[in-house]
Amino acid sequence: MKSAYEIAMARLEKEAGPSQKLSESQKAEIAVLKKKYDARAAEEKLAFDTKMASVTSYEELERLRAELATALGRVESDRERAEEAVRGRD
Repeated sequence: MKSAYEIAMARLEKEAGPSQKLSESQKAEIAVLKKKYDARAAEEKLAFDTKMASVTSYEELERLRAELATALGRVESDRERAEEAVRGRD
């Protein structure tokens, strides 16, 4: 009898196609990209913390939070795009 994990993986493979094996160089490149984009996210958070020190109203705080969420979303989408480019190479 298959476990729930095995059933889910089989369903995922059927829907998305067979999973792709990464070479060691691709794995290393993705690890470097992860560190790079984690650093960018940390920079955005530090900038947010710096700006937050001068916040004087709740509206300004909400605006800064929205800006942070947008910036972090952009960093994440850039990271995913870069990783997909690495995965797409053979």
